[in-house]
Amino acid sequence: MTDDKDVLRDVWFGRIPTCFTLYQDEITEREAEPYYLLLPRVSYLTLVTDKVKKHFQKVMRQEDISEIWFEYEGTPLKWHYPIGLLFDLLASSSALPWNITVHFKSFPEKDLLHCPSKDAIEAHFMSCMKEADALKHKSQVINEMQKKDHKQLWMGLQNDRFDQFWAINRKLMEYPAEENGFRYIPFRIYQTTTERPFIQKLFRPVAADGQPHTLGDLLKEVCPSAIAPEDGERRNQVMIHGIEPMLETPLQWLSEHLSYPDNFLHIGIIPKQTE
Repeated sequence: MTDDKDVLRDVWFGRIPTCFTLYQDEITEREAEPYYLLLPRVSYLTLVTDKVKKHFQKVMRQEDISEIWFEYEGTPLKWHYPIGLLFDLLASSSALPWNITVHFKSFPEKDLLHCPSKDAIEAHFMSCMKEADALKHKSQVINEMQKKDHKQLWMGLQNDRFDQFWAINRKLMEYPAEENGFRYIPFRIYQTTTERPFIQKLFRPVAADGQPHTLGDLLKEVCPSAIAPEDGERRNQVMIHGIEPMLETPLQWLSEHLSYPDNFLHIGIIPKQTE
């Protein structure tokens, strides 16, 4: 992969200032102060909120506590989506800090998966990585790794260790010199305006004539409504990690540099705010 290490570092260390507030109907023994945290964009809510949980449990009785879950303006937050993706989809146009409400009861079974332990997060994360490598290298790279390599990827993410993670992850970003990129690009496109969780299709980084495919090419093919203006003015922002990459950006470069740690490009299609 081309060595734009600063980009990788900037993506990894992206943070969202967040204010966690206990839901008003939760029963407490004394007033619960809000809790402030800089959330890492590339991680998962249930992986980085142990301190939040402990903070609020201090003012609650044990019998009033069941599984913790989070909500923003009435929308339960899916813990298995990366934090940066959740913010971009739901709150990118709102002022900071991001105001998240914490709940300990009435778990929304229809909207959220249970997260009984960190093992559940690790299983989800490794399953995404394996799916991404199946698309990129027919699973050859991830299958040739040892168990300790898989563990190092997970521990790198869990402990926020950029160098530890990328020492192994860079192998997943390589491809043979005679090829112009991965077999297929692992991506998911999310829209807040539809019930469908996300769009995911097979898409190659290079066209049949050898030309690199761009972000615009991908959107034209799999989600034309994202970029096709009805009256000459684009209605949506196309967002990855809180930025709007140029539609001319080669998809292979994006996949190598702006994928989340699970090796997927998580692309949010967000309606532009009308003035």
